[in-house]
Amino acid sequence: MTNASQPKKVQVEIYNNTYNIKGNCDENHIRQVANYVDKKMNFIGQRNPHLSLKEIAVLTSINVADELFKLQNDYDKLVQVLEEGKKGIK
Repeated sequence: MTNASQPKKVQVEIYNNTYNIKGNCDENHIRQVANYVDKKMNFIGQRNPHLSLKEIAVLTSINVADELFKLQNDYDKLVQVLEEGKKGIK
């Protein structure tokens, strides 16, 4: 019997490189995240074939961080609207 909190090891391929990812998440989630990173790196690599793997990885990280910041900003605005709506109901 396996412990649900035990880290899982999942082998994934990102930008033609194999990585062993260890995490507490569901294996499917780990694969989805790896697939997302792979797609982003391929998108950047295909449009900029002169870049090194390191440069592609850094640009991918910047793009993903930008997406995260935008989503966090949208989330914060939504929470603010909901909080203001609660105040109006009282």
